[in-house]
Amino acid sequence: MAAGAAEAAVAVVEVGSAGQFEELLRLRAKSLLVVHFWAPWAPQCAQMNGVMAELAKEHPQASFVKLEAEAVPEVSEKYEISSVPTFLFFKNSQKIDRLDGAHAPELTKKVQRHASSGSFSPSGREHPKEDLSLRLKKLTHAAPCMLFMKGTPQEPRCGFSKQMVEILNKHNIQFSSFDIFSDEEVRQGLKTYSNWPTYPQLYVSGELIGGLDIIKELEASKELDTICPKAPKLEERLKVLTNKASVMLFMKGNKQEAKCGFSRQILEILNSTGIEYETFDILEDEEVRQGLKAYSNWPTYPQLYVKGELVGGLDIVKELKENGELLPILKGEN
Repeated sequence: MAAGAAEAAVAVVEVGSAGQFEELLRLRAKSLLVVHFWAPWAPQCAQMNGVMAELAKEHPQASFVKLEAEAVPEVSEKYEISSVPTFLFFKNSQKIDRLDGAHAPELTKKVQRHASSGSFSPSGREHPKEDLSLRLKKLTHAAPCMLFMKGTPQEPRCGFSKQMVEILNKHNIQFSSFDIFSDEEVRQGLKTYSNWPTYPQLYVSGELIGGLDIIKELEASKELDTICPKAPKLEERLKVLTNKASVMLFMKGNKQEAKCGFSRQILEILNSTGIEYETFDILEDEEVRQGLKAYSNWPTYPQLYVKGELVGGLDIVKELKENGELLPILKGEN
């Protein structure tokens, strides 16, 4: 029995139903459970299944599961899986972390961190203080307005971070964020670097503005709008994006890695034409994803634009190719 349990622990278990998934959550509650939402049509998923198998050998105390996202839609919808591969991390039957995309180093790092219950071994993670200081300087300067928070703007993981995001969004402030839960070194180091003991922390041009209380004061005194950079109006932004290249494709994923079957098919058609084109990953920007549907009056993705004008989605592009009209349109001749 013990040998069988050890064998099961190092295998990647395949889950085929919502009931089986819930049962696994209950049975493996005491250990780390890593779930790979995958699709058979996506080559990057096959690659990440290999990574999962290796991680399962290295971390026998954790459980590794793969679940075909489109075959078990009730689970995918419950956890808002909109692309593959996506990885969810569970402990005590609760989701504790998420990773979107085929990022093997990041997956390995997250598994190592969660499998060790948040205890960070100094060996291998300890960098010279100068290195950390330089890294923090780069991070605080990564965007004109940087928010260091618990979680992400889409999924804040504490009330203070949630309030901060709400204030910034209300004032149409353009900001990037860093999830301090994703890197313990940054989480601890930034407190010393900024001489500020709590989170969230907001930086403008690399300078600390403060935490939630300070931001609330700045909002009350009407100073916040003058300190933080404003986001361009959505319609202006969409106009710029659709005209960014002569041929622009808005899709799930990018040229190198499509994250849905329709996007993959339209890439194959465009690549066969030999025409240069640019892509925009709508999964990276929820505002663009929702806004472009209204802007173009087209409810689905992918969407193809030529010189800022909507051509259509996959079905229309297929028809144009069959009729021999696609190439002249892409060249701007029609």
